[in-house]
Amino acid sequence: MFGKRLAEIRNKKGISQYELAEHLKFTRAQLANYEQGKREPDFETLITLANYFDVSIDYLLGRIDQPKSNNGGDKNVLLYLGNKEDLTEEEAEFIKETLVTYRKVKEKY
Repeated sequence: MFGKRLAEIRNKKGISQYELAEHLKFTRAQLANYEQGKREPDFETLITLANYFDVSIDYLLGRIDQPKSNNGGDKNVLLYLGNKEDLTEEEAEFIKETLVTYRKVKEKY
């Protein structure tokens, strides 16, 4: 899945293997091997590619179908003890103000 996904996002961006290889300091053969499934990238390479294409590593690996993970991307979501709570704008603002106040008080003592 990784190779197919890499080729897909590279083509969508309209760049050749040569251009991508030059920009990222890889060889064209290295990229071709990834795209053909002949080689698997190491962690550093995965991070480099994810950063370049502005996608999550999970997307590159085919674990999710959205280019960006929702972790931290959801607006007004509270994670508490492993539970996800969707908040209204009013609730989110209240929690934000409460946290700011708490931190100010904590600094004083």
